[in-house]
Amino acid sequence: MNAIVLAILVMVSLSLARVSVVFALIVATLVGGLYAGMPINAILDAFNDGLGNGATVALAYAVLGAFAVALSRSGITEVMANRAIVRFQVDDSGGSRRMVTYTLLAALLAAAVSSQNLIPVHIAFIPVLVPPLLKLMNHLQLDRRLVACVITFGITAPYMLLPVGFGAIFLNDILLTNLNESGAALGLEVTRGMVPMAMVIPIGGMALGLAVAALFSYRKSRHYQDRDLAKGDETPAEAAQHLKGWQKAVLAIALIGTVAVQLYTGSMVLGGIFGFALLSLSGVFRWHEQDGIFTEGMRMMALVGFIMITAAGFASVMQASGEVEALVSSSTEIIGDNKGLAALIMLLVGLFITMGIGSSFSTIPIIASLYVPLALNFGFSPLATVALVGTAAALGDAGSPASDSTLGPTAGLNADGQHDHIWDSVVPTFLHYNIPLIVFGWVAAMML
Repeated sequence: MNAIVLAILVMVSLSLARVSVVFALIVATLVGGLYAGMPINAILDAFNDGLGNGATVALAYAVLGAFAVALSRSGITEVMANRAIVRFQVDDSGGSRRMVTYTLLAALLAAAVSSQNLIPVHIAFIPVLVPPLLKLMNHLQLDRRLVACVITFGITAPYMLLPVGFGAIFLNDILLTNLNESGAALGLEVTRGMVPMAMVIPIGGMALGLAVAALFSYRKSRHYQDRDLAKGDETPAEAAQHLKGWQKAVLAIALIGTVAVQLYTGSMVLGGIFGFALLSLSGVFRWHEQDGIFTEGMRMMALVGFIMITAAGFASVMQASGEVEALVSSSTEIIGDNKGLAALIMLLVGLFITMGIGSSFSTIPIIASLYVPLALNFGFSPLATVALVGTAAALGDAGSPASDSTLGPTAGLNADGQHDHIWDSVVPTFLHYNIPLIVFGWVAAMML
């Protein structure tokens, strides 16, 4: 068995058994590295070298978590949730609840899509936008697994289809560039217009998965408890009673300013710090509480941060092992001259590689150099080659325990401790997106 396959199986098995994802990643790193023949010192060196790649995002999430808790502590989220509950008669059964539910899901989907293509803040919006909506979701009895599927679709499908924002980076700067570089000596020439065209069918599979999740899998009610995100001298409900008009204006400025600072500086950390500082100066909570609120917010996001850091170390060891090339070469031995089997094997190998690395952006340079010669050798067209490489790289991004596409929704939905990362984010997104991606990616490779 290939070391990467073994490591992924170990990580997934331990995670499904409700072992901590951080612990599962560390064990999988050691198992995969040792099985690949790496000395323990080499494993630890590669692991430590990779840790820094996840530290920036982890710190950003911790700071944004502090900002989210500060918003909750101000009482503004309590005011907005209560108004929505009363205004739309959420606690009454019937069409009104369904209308609010689908409106909320549509708004979250629009926010997620915008975060990739229109206002490219990526996953930074989740810990700020989602926790304040949890009370409303609770009264709607909305299954948070569906919310996770909606957000994950919104932060993955657009960049694989629309060549603007992060989509321009993924489709043009990474996928197109690596395809042409890897295929230059073999006569492959891919144009910008071909890339989104080749990804339409695979993304159609993801859209079908989202429809199944919304209309069948998670349409039933699910009950959650109302829990305060922040503790202090007052509860959020008490703070809401004396929230002044000018303080509400400051809260709005803090929200807009957080996004603006991030876009201007390119730093989620500075954006979160700006928003928290503005709330601290506004008097929406007492000055002596700010340290406790900041610490509480960082603690809320600590698990997600440590998973991101550990995942970066895991990916570093897998790349240093040299087993990626071995995995591809060993797979070609069982294909023979079967074109359909070749497409399926390439997609499955891409699934394992991306689940280990946790990012389709980082996977493409590795996959393209190996897959382009293989695809052309089997007679796949340029469009089919684009579909194979693009889909293989994206596979696992939406269903990996170590991917920000699943960690992001968990960070927001688990703010009150009622959303499990593996069973409520990873498993639903894997079933509804990765399986359709394999099927529709294979269809695209055979049709195009």
